[in-house]
Amino acid sequence: MSAKDALVVFTPSGRRGRFPVGSSLLQAARSLGVDIDSVCGGRGICGRCQVLVSEGEFSKHGVVSSNDNLSPVSAVEQEYCSTQAMLPGRRLSCSAQVLGDLVIDVPSSSQVHKQVVRKAAEAHDVHLDPLIRLYFVEVQEPDMHDPSGDLRRLEDALEFEWQLTDLSCDVLVVQQLQTALRQGAWKVTVAVHAGNQIIAVWPKLKEHVYGLAVDVGSTTIAAHLCDLASGEVVASAGVMNPQIRFGEDLMSRVSYVMMNPGGEVEMTVAVRAALNDLAVDVAAQAGISPKDILEATFVGNPIMHHLLLGINPVELGGAPFALATDRAITLWAVEIDFAIHRNARIYVLPCIAGHVGADTAGVILAERPDLTDKITLLVDVGTNAEIVLGNNQRLLACSSPTGPAFEGAQISCGQRAAPGAIERVRIDPVTLDARFKVIGCDLWSDDPGFAAAVATTGVTGVCGSGIIEALAELYLAGVIRHDGVINGDMAARNPRIQPDGRTFSYELYRATEHAPALKVMQNDVRAIQLGKAALYAGVRLLMERMGIASVDRIRLAGAFGSHIDVKYAMVLGMIPDCILSEVSSAGNAAGTGARIALLDQRSRKDIEALVRRVEKIETAVEPRFQEFFVEAMALPHLTDPFVRLQEVVKLPERVAVNTEQSTRSRRGARAKTVEPEAT
Repeated sequence: MSAKDALVVFTPSGRRGRFPVGSSLLQAARSLGVDIDSVCGGRGICGRCQVLVSEGEFSKHGVVSSNDNLSPVSAVEQEYCSTQAMLPGRRLSCSAQVLGDLVIDVPSSSQVHKQVVRKAAEAHDVHLDPLIRLYFVEVQEPDMHDPSGDLRRLEDALEFEWQLTDLSCDVLVVQQLQTALRQGAWKVTVAVHAGNQIIAVWPKLKEHVYGLAVDVGSTTIAAHLCDLASGEVVASAGVMNPQIRFGEDLMSRVSYVMMNPGGEVEMTVAVRAALNDLAVDVAAQAGISPKDILEATFVGNPIMHHLLLGINPVELGGAPFALATDRAITLWAVEIDFAIHRNARIYVLPCIAGHVGADTAGVILAERPDLTDKITLLVDVGTNAEIVLGNNQRLLACSSPTGPAFEGAQISCGQRAAPGAIERVRIDPVTLDARFKVIGCDLWSDDPGFAAAVATTGVTGVCGSGIIEALAELYLAGVIRHDGVINGDMAARNPRIQPDGRTFSYELYRATEHAPALKVMQNDVRAIQLGKAALYAGVRLLMERMGIASVDRIRLAGAFGSHIDVKYAMVLGMIPDCILSEVSSAGNAAGTGARIALLDQRSRKDIEALVRRVEKIETAVEPRFQEFFVEAMALPHLTDPFVRLQEVVKLPERVAVNTEQSTRSRRGARAKTVEPEAT
């Protein structure tokens, strides 16, 4: 390696490599398979390859990134900017050259294959009782004999026609009141919040106002626009959380703040800008103005919650993981620079603990495990997994550090969900050959016409659900052993199993003229093992605290939970043994909870009371977590027999397992060799 090589990390893909000083960013990106658009052959004409330097110290990557480590703005870029607008800080990757270590963010507008944000609004019965209601009134005109102001006469009309009394009103409404009354010929529509606060007045009859339910995830942000009168979801949209450029996982973002004073302000500005873009997007879909949105509800994990509200999250980066507040928060939209109606109200659901946030409160509100006597396990899988266990007698919750592998990050051929990404995999147990499906195509790879169907997108990588299915199928076929090792002895049966240094890999997709091969590497298996072991250990910790040996039902929430085949999740040992028919997807339950809180005012008191009942377990200080983690590294588990799973799936025979953990284990597991129990 040359001393003049520089390390370049591309986000949000997480792909990285070393390149000679003077290399163009576009060349570097393409050599790593990073998705950057360019149709002009790198001549600086199309402007589609724009990127942004993320400045600061990134301890996770071991990089200090600076604009000084990129070549000065070139004549080509200056010429492009003379005719086309380019956002501040953006560079054309075809012209910008590497001079030193860099973290480069590829915005969604520069990606060929835009990420599929899989957080659709779920069908869910919601009791409709919104806080904001519309009232049409006719106001008495002023005259010389009645000196009362327009606001007093509006209040009199509301009391006479609708029996509304003791209303308050702020100056923002008063500023618009006289214009609205006269434009409407003294007939106006009034929006009243919670039965006591006038928040908007429009001339004449207005029949619809809207609210926005938002799930601020660490990877994606999803928003659902609802008609407050009918409860109907009229538009939905999602974007990648732009904070990804500061770190893929939550602790990396906290670390960025610690290493870069003022970093929390950068992240707050970034997420609020994304929220405003989402509001414009959903409003355009519905054919309305963002100013027609009068209320919004938010859920998010504790760090997203704090950054959204402009609170420094550093206290969440270490024990005792103290929240600034665990209460629900109501505020004005202008307080978080949210460009909807200027008098709109915001409700942020309560957090539960330092690692269990308002998103988990949303899941609880959507699923209501407290209303049944069945022991229910709720799992929301993301870069952290939030876990809730219980019934109408008791509720427990914790968070486990699963990492981003389940979302395709930290996987050699991994990528976010986008057209061209492999999402379904089947391995023939006899021939060990693979077939697969990609996002955006209904055909399997061995179906006639598949090549033509994916000619536009290509086969670009493997997303989270695809890597789970690939590993589970390889395990069921015997290619991956009980200890997670790719079995090199199988190479004689199929050339897809190939030596890779001291280990082996499995070639899932063979290289073509236009695309490199996609391989499952030993390190990929380890990354999934570490994530699933952390998840299972968290579940076992709650089960032990609850005093139970099994659960009655499992609900998998989140975008990942919506698209994973639950059978494969259990085959890998991500979740405990359970009757498969009782394991199902809850969809974007956190977003559903935000929608319930938006449309049913009574639900806010319900969830505020429920979170106070939840017993919080901190995995970081529980000594048993380590033991459960080590046992859960095996597939599906070192000792748990998974009897119910074996009723529908034939698991490979178990052999002696070495559960030695590498130093990459986030829990620092000690080496341990165990002979498993016979099944």
